Amino acid sequence: MSNNIYLKKGLDLPISGEAAQSTKKVIVPDVVAVKPTDFRGLVPKLLVKEGDKVLAGSPVLADKMSQNILFTSPVSGTVAEVVRGEKRKLLEVRIKADAEQEYVDFGVKNVAEMTAEQIKEAILKAGLWPALTQRPYGIIANPEAKPKAIFVSAFTTAPLAANPEFALGADVEYIQTAVNALSKLTDGGVHFSLNSENYSGTPFHKVENVIQHTFTGKHPAGNVGVQIHHISPIRKGETVWTVSLVMLAAIGKLFSTGKYDVRRKIAVTGPKAISPAYVEGYPGIAIKDVAEFYNAAENLRFVSGDVLTGTNVGANGYLGFFDNQITILEEGDKYELLGWAKPVRCSQYSSSRTYFSWLTPKKKYAMDTNLHGGPRAFVVNDVYGKVLPMDLFPVHLLKACLANNIDDMEKFGIYEVLEEDLALCEFVCPSKIYIQQIITDGIALMLKEMC
Repeated sequence: MSNNIYLKKGLDLPISGEAAQSTKKVIVPDVVAVKPTDFRGLVPKLLVKEGDKVLAGSPVLADKMSQNILFTSPVSGTVAEVVRGEKRKLLEVRIKADAEQEYVDFGVKNVAEMTAEQIKEAILKAGLWPALTQRPYGIIANPEAKPKAIFVSAFTTAPLAANPEFALGADVEYIQTAVNALSKLTDGGVHFSLNSENYSGTPFHKVENVIQHTFTGKHPAGNVGVQIHHISPIRKGETVWTVSLVMLAAIGKLFSTGKYDVRRKIAVTGPKAISPAYVEGYPGIAIKDVAEFYNAAENLRFVSGDVLTGTNVGANGYLGFFDNQITILEEGDKYELLGWAKPVRCSQYSSSRTYFSWLTPKKKYAMDTNLHGGPRAFVVNDVYGKVLPMDLFPVHLLKACLANNIDDMEKFGIYEVLEEDLALCEFVCPSKIYIQQIITDGIALMLKEMC
């Protein structure tokens, strides 16, 4: 086992609703959605119109700025609706799925005999290039660039996240194929991070042709951004690429089977999920496809992803491209009279010792979305530093973003973070500051002014 990196800071949320390791159903979708909003900075070009027939792997969208980057349909079927928002912004392309799936045949390929350019071309043509995320900024990787290295987190610490061994343990061969392919796209190698506490129990420690690292610690130890910070921090002018295990499996299937196959096991989780478990489906499936997991009469929030960083898609929404988790929570819209004067709350969790939850460290809580207050003065304190295992000054970075001060944003680490890396800071924030939105706005400014 490689040298272990021990992170002392972090916080594991004791939220109830973990998915049992069993697959409850295989979803045969009626409609799936391809969502340009899943990709930061994308200016989409529509390639289809309503009524068009598509196969799984047929191009649906292209990037206007780099039209060789395609976004393809996860299923075969008919384009049912093109959904637009304000100023005709393209929000979704909804595809009515066929009962029997047909795939574009991209051809089986031997990665060992391919050049880097051939691998790029194959991934681009099949529409899997958007699976590669470039840092800084978390944008789609530039196919014309060569990254310093490629990073993969082979474990997760996010609340109620899908178990990688259960969800992807059968795809190790495909993951190995993808690693072999992507290793040709960089001189810095593929860095593979594993959980030291489960090193021998995970099949991913057998993946070859990687540079292994192990981490010990609470969330966000599983975040690839935190791992990059401790392995090889990003400096100005440098770029690295990241890719998830889910998308590695899809890239491996492309080379091994010749198909655009993005099927995945999806964890349906959360305090309001009925008998949380896994389903097998596609990115873009409708939340209604898991209707048996919740009571539609209740006032619920449906999150594509985890509770800290996921997207509120609503009961009529669709699963995101990168996500393999749906979280179902109660909307916290109930007013609590004199809540500040009630220190004894046995059913409430506190990351500090405000309540008495610290006396029952193994208890799980049915958390809802109530903020228990609104935004207030941004007080400088050390509460963020207790949960952020990165050598940064988060308050200074956030204030630089608020002030649109690019020099200070660079100085305090805007190149190293995405919203997910500071999500815990938002959770513990005593001022109820929308920290992730501040980082989003800061990155948008950097993209506008620096790229």
